[in-house]
Amino acid sequence: MGNTDKRKEPEELGLVFGDDSLGVCGCGGEKKFHYIFSYISGGPVSLVIDDMEWLFRAPCPCFWRATTDNDRGNGFSIRSAVWIASDLFICGGAFSVEVDGEEIPLPVAPENNRYTGDERAKKVRITYLFETNTVPATQVRVSYEVEASGRIRVQAHYYGKKGLPQLPAFGLRFVMPTCAGKFVYKGLSGETYPDRKAGGIPGTYEVEGLPVTPYLVPQECGMHMDTDWVEVYRDTVLDNRKREQTEQKLRFQADGKQFAFSCLPYTALELENAWHMEELPPARRTVLCIYGAVRGVGGIDSWMSDVGADYHLDAEKDITVSFWMM
Repeated sequence: MGNTDKRKEPEELGLVFGDDSLGVCGCGGEKKFHYIFSYISGGPVSLVIDDMEWLFRAPCPCFWRATTDNDRGNGFSIRSAVWIASDLFICGGAFSVEVDGEEIPLPVAPENNRYTGDERAKKVRITYLFETNTVPATQVRVSYEVEASGRIRVQAHYYGKKGLPQLPAFGLRFVMPTCAGKFVYKGLSGETYPDRKAGGIPGTYEVEGLPVTPYLVPQECGMHMDTDWVEVYRDTVLDNRKREQTEQKLRFQADGKQFAFSCLPYTALELENAWHMEELPPARRTVLCIYGAVRGVGGIDSWMSDVGADYHLDAEKDITVSFWMM
């Protein structure tokens, strides 16, 4: 008989319940994956696919985009300054774990002692609850649902609260260990914002490196609206034993509603802290932000007027974003 061996879809995940983390492993197609979800850090602290690490730190909710000339001109960054503090120092707390759709008792010591290290599941979901340090405070819920194939469905929900100033943005920030060589996305051409996208042409685009717009004063840049998916390509790691690797990619795909994203070598705070381009630090990481909503940039009259009312981001209303990592 001929060779009838056909690769089947993976059926189960391997689970390891640690004292303060959950390990998830498996094989999706030909790619092996190992994920670690930290209960303390508020998210995954390691996503290893085919020996390549994709995380430098746990992803976290982001509320701030670097101040623009227009923000400074109309005082927005002063009126909404509380959001930069929550962007930097949001407080994580409660978490829950569901295995095959059923919530289990908090799997930390001593509860985790009843597990053998050989548990299996078709699906696992870890949910984290964050609280902002604004006055009044509000909450963000972020969940990661891992399928046997290794795909991760990420859902983030910001709960609006009356009395909070307008938001610059809301989404999740992923920091990767090394600079990406390029990213490819399906969405609008060029740099676009809610009030600056009429000229964007839908299509699939490839961007070499992680370009930062060379403004005299570094500021918000690199936003892409109405995106179906973005793929980040890397061929370097931090492990000195294997610094050069075969190029790999990680895809972030919209789950229903399109998202906005930026893919830069700097965080919003690093851009904020530099007065001139040469003051930016050496590019070391990839900072990918996936946004559910973004404030417009304005520019109506020499960078002094507020953004048009239709492009404000109301912090008193709920905002959600959902996507797949694959």
